[in-house]
Amino acid sequence: MALRFPVRFGARDQVAFVVRFKERTHAYLNQCAHIPSEMDWQPGQFFDLSGLYLICATHGALYLPESGLCIDGPCVGRSLLKIETLEQGDSIYWRPNNLIQPISFSKQA
Repeated sequence: MALRFPVRFGARDQVAFVVRFKERTHAYLNQCAHIPSEMDWQPGQFFDLSGLYLICATHGALYLPESGLCIDGPCVGRSLLKIETLEQGDSIYWRPNNLIQPISFSKQA
């Protein structure tokens, strides 16, 4: 099961998620690379039945959990928007970038 968290993507509030796969964390904007819709088939459920791939519930696209690369479906070769994570102890942190910011982030002039 993934942890969903709110982010600001451009001018809109959206959702991102972080999963653990092969003992490492991987975070992405919760938006299919085919058509911008949330991917989880139940809140926090992103893996297919095999547990090896992230799957878009709407389009059936399969993504590699480590890279976000689409390997099957309507967006083969495209990728999910990756968010850098850092794990320290029992906590997972994510690093904002030019596109994705915390919801409470406000730029000063």
